[in-house]
Amino acid sequence: MIEVGLFGAGRIGRIHAATLARQSGVKLKFVVDVNAAAASEVATAHGGEVVTEARVFADRAVQAVVIATSTDTHADLILRAAGAGKAIFCEKPVDLSIERARACAQAVAQADVTCMIGFQRRFDSTFAALKARLTAGEIGDPEMLVVTSRDPGPPPSEYIARSGGIFKDMLIHDFDIFRWILDDEAASLYATGSCLVDPAIAHAGDVDSAAVTIRTRRGLLAQINTSRRAAYGYDQRFEVLGSRGMLQAGNHRPTEVRASTSAYVTCDKPEHFFLERYRAAYANELVHFFDALVTGSPVRTTIDDGVAALELAEAATKSWREQRVVNF
Repeated sequence: MIEVGLFGAGRIGRIHAATLARQSGVKLKFVVDVNAAAASEVATAHGGEVVTEARVFADRAVQAVVIATSTDTHADLILRAAGAGKAIFCEKPVDLSIERARACAQAVAQADVTCMIGFQRRFDSTFAALKARLTAGEIGDPEMLVVTSRDPGPPPSEYIARSGGIFKDMLIHDFDIFRWILDDEAASLYATGSCLVDPAIAHAGDVDSAAVTIRTRRGLLAQINTSRRAAYGYDQRFEVLGSRGMLQAGNHRPTEVRASTSAYVTCDKPEHFFLERYRAAYANELVHFFDALVTGSPVRTTIDDGVAALELAEAATKSWREQRVVNF
């Protein structure tokens, strides 16, 4: 039985707690959150105990931690968990600072512990199926990737101010998709952005609409377009153009019912937000993490992947601010 300490009892923490409770061979032992009421609610629902951070790290029976707290706490918790010899699952990003993220990767390597970063899109059934068919050579050699990533609406401006900006907060997932799908690294990157949704976001020093163009070391091309507002729902899709064809991964809908009459043809809008769109992916990634711990196999999204995505986000932020191409 793998005993687990959960840090964070917010939206993502609750999702992970429910997955832990369902998973065979795993026990949610401890819950930690600055919000005592939220921690108590999660612990009561899933049979855990509310404790302090120090209690989790001191308990040798706790073999793994799941970190679902705010971004500014991730690096410290990773460092402490690595020092305590515990396996780590941490939500993205590792940190907003490249230096801190690299220090975490070094600490994980030195401690020789498993550390997985929560890039749940790799565990989405549609995206994973496209990747498998691409790897099998169905469309020949990949040449171009086009990613569309749009939220249904922006978060509060107070959140924007401490989020690290759209490239680190939102597009970091798309940078991971880029590396995963094309199995290549960036040689150059250009990013541009505008504030088209909410003027308060500009006042917070950020943009809400962005476009990024990447050229890889092998000369492949990738384009990422994103917006904080899509009136029709959560828009998550991408396509890969290859030498012998194209593969497309589309949105998920609540149902696949289509209505056709003399006046219209309709279908459901996409799932409303990431909690609905990736509900299965969140479960799949934790199952994979604990399976890896049991079998001793490597995890699919490592802390090095987290650092690499953050480096791209940092470069995109620099490109946007300085209005120039960034070369790697």
